Amino acid sequence: MILKIIKAVWFLSLMGFMAIFMYIYASLPQQVVIQEGVERLSLSRDSVFYITLGVVALINVLVFVFSKLYGNRNEPFSVWFFVQIILLNFFLITVLGYFNVLNSGERFSYDNLGIVIYGSVALVIIWAIGWPLYSVSRKIVDKQTV
Repeated sequence: MILKIIKAVWFLSLMGFMAIFMYIYASLPQQVVIQEGVERLSLSRDSVFYITLGVVALINVLVFVFSKLYGNRNEPFSVWFFVQIILLNFFLITVLGYFNVLNSGERFSYDNLGIVIYGSVALVIIWAIGWPLYSVSRKIVDKQTV
């Protein structure tokens, strides 16, 4: 049951990403600034569109590949994998939000946005480390009960 709920949340995260991406894409200038500072890095609006869609497609197609290869044989791992993809979608939403703010031309305190970006990176990393720790702890607990 929990796997079905997580799959639904994954689908909603993908649809939410696409809605936010289309909204942000509509407001981007022809030359999108990716990095400011000493070296200013910018890409064309079309490049940002295709790169973003390519990255999101590669990440989210892993769900279908995983489902075909493993099915639902290992439900705890499936739940962990789907949540990892959800967190990656959230991270990509925060990156797009950063690009939107950076290219909006408005004065903005980037200190507040940095917490969200670094927080989403921390969530992805913590969750990625979580499965190996969980599987090792299960092996240790299973050995002690036998």
